[in-house]
Amino acid sequence: MPNTASAKKRLRQNEKRRLHNRTLRSRMRTQLRKVREAVASGDGEKAQTEYRIAAKRLDQAAAKNLIHKNAAARGKSRLNKLVKTLA
Repeated sequence: MPNTASAKKRLRQNEKRRLHNRTLRSRMRTQLRKVREAVASGDGEKAQTEYRIAAKRLDQAAAKNLIHKNAAARGKSRLNKLVKTLA
């Protein structure tokens, strides 16, 4: 347990940021799943649309240091390769 006022404030801030990061990470992962499901169903147009949103979510996560920028680039590359298998 924090004893000083600044440590108590830091605890409050960390909790708020943790919850915020969790929602952003969840939103990103859900979008990645939607792309994979669209590819699995064979719907090329839907997969392309979902991919665009997923790429945006990955870039946003990287910009906020939720994931590393190279991890975002790798994720986009792999998803794009998956989507192109339908075309």
